[in-house]
Amino acid sequence: MLRKFTMALAATLAIGVSGTTASAAPSLVASPNGYAPGTIVVKTHERKLYLILGEGHALRYPVGVGKAGKQWAGTTRIDGKYRQPAWSPPADVKRDNPSIPDVIPGGSPANPMGVAAMTLAGGEYAIHGTNRPNSVGGYVSYGCVRMYNQDISDLFDRVSVGTQVVVTAR
Repeated sequence: MLRKFTMALAATLAIGVSGTTASAAPSLVASPNGYAPGTIVVKTHERKLYLILGEGHALRYPVGVGKAGKQWAGTTRIDGKYRQPAWSPPADVKRDNPSIPDVIPGGSPANPMGVAAMTLAGGEYAIHGTNRPNSVGGYVSYGCVRMYNQDISDLFDRVSVGTQVVVTAR
């Protein structure tokens, strides 16, 4: 059954993403070892996020990750999913950028969360879209995982609240 799902998914990806840039679509790749299907794995040093499918397969997405001094590693879970989220800058962001408004409404071009966000339990971090697509692939955030808006929309539809997220330094 999982094999049929994986093959159908590969066909869907091949058809569904034609016409988009390679950097704005997940790639079907060999799965990192040791993770259960359904797990999200963020490999900070690769600046890649993997959604483990099973049977040795994963979807891989490019991401922006924490800049020097803002990176973290650990295991958590998705504790909320939001479309067009408003954003309130955490204290360290506000301290470094005092002119940032206290709240930026969802849908605003100035909102750094992009079209969707999935908050992570135990902190002020999220996996989210971006209003700065050129930042994806870099060490750019205060610890959040930043994705192209097309990619966060795709991932958002594939996972649920409670999904395990593993962030690794290596």
